[in-house]
Amino acid sequence: MADRELTPRSAAALASLSADAEWTRSGLEEAFAALVPARASWLADRVINLFPMPPFDESSIFRLLRDLPFIPEPSVSSHAPPPGGHVKPWRFEVPRYETSGQLAGSLDLTIDEMDWFADLQGRLTTAPFPMQHYRSARIDKRVGSRLLEVPKPRLREIQRKVLRRILDRVPAHPAAHGFRRGRSAQTFAIPHAGREVVVSVDLKNFFPSIGFDRVVAIFEAVGYPPTVASNLAGVCTTVAPAAELVGIDRPTASRLRSTHLPQGAPTSPALANLAARQLDIRLTGLARSMGLRYTRYADDLAFSGSPDVDTLQWVVGQVAQDEGFALHPDKTRVRRAHQRQQLTGLVVNDWPAVPRAEYDALRALLHNCITTGADVQNLSGSADFRAHVYGRIARIGETSSTRRERLLAMAARVDW
Repeated sequence: MADRELTPRSAAALASLSADAEWTRSGLEEAFAALVPARASWLADRVINLFPMPPFDESSIFRLLRDLPFIPEPSVSSHAPPPGGHVKPWRFEVPRYETSGQLAGSLDLTIDEMDWFADLQGRLTTAPFPMQHYRSARIDKRVGSRLLEVPKPRLREIQRKVLRRILDRVPAHPAAHGFRRGRSAQTFAIPHAGREVVVSVDLKNFFPSIGFDRVVAIFEAVGYPPTVASNLAGVCTTVAPAAELVGIDRPTASRLRSTHLPQGAPTSPALANLAARQLDIRLTGLARSMGLRYTRYADDLAFSGSPDVDTLQWVVGQVAQDEGFALHPDKTRVRRAHQRQQLTGLVVNDWPAVPRAEYDALRALLHNCITTGADVQNLSGSADFRAHVYGRIARIGETSSTRRERLLAMAARVDW
């Protein structure tokens, strides 16, 4: 691999060439040929395999090219299916599990344990609590409540292995900014800063709306045979016990009674992004056709520009429904330049920033902590009040280094 290693300078030059190229194997090969003609075909093939969709920015492709020598190439034998077995082509640099036994062994499980955690027969649907794989908790919202389903330690460790070994190697669409390394609420909002109109739309029951069959399809699309894909989907999905659904509105309870992505599992955010990939592709195309910008942060969709708002809302609703999602009827917002344009809690009229009122409230809290002590100000009874406050500082500091330094200086004076 050493003879194929790229220096930082050559990686930067190739990244610049790719930024203006058509994002196809032939388009990238033509662009790379201007600098490395002997390796252009190999580079184009590797880049498209690892990054099927155009990256969000040039720095992403630079990092990929720079790190390419350290990403192992699949061996020829790994693509050869067993006699009468798996014939689907593999995509991305993922472990090639041809059988459920190989999958179980990689997760340090026996076949019986694999069956137990995947629960493809639904035996745990009516099992008593000690046998359940998840602990549930309610999170109150302004309207209704959300069910948080947290896997128990053994299953959580299994899911983390699936996340690290498989899902982290499958790129989400460039429009997705939630739950991704190097992306944040700020990068989600930046494309919409200073725009004439900002339209925000919310997907209803985002995680519960993604069912077992869709998760199986994701793993099959990566290359796993149906039995392996089903077991992977089984350990990443669940069915909420009926006792946990008392008081939850009927449409949400109906989804939770079916096999779905649990909000609280480490694999769910990555799988949700992949399940929404076709939605992102179609809405990106829609936005381009209307001269708009589009990004998504989990279940929050944002468009900006000078749209025909009624047409945009109608088409987005139709596309979402066609892709298996539904829009929240009460959470669509249209904000024009003379109004406060806000996305995921950040004001984007000029540049994404936490609202001044939130910053002032935290300054006042820190001032009171310095004066009276932190314990007196912990009105919410937080178990780790210091961590809670520093978390709020981190959120505000993400969009303003000046505010972060001021708040950190105040926090340093508090007797925690």
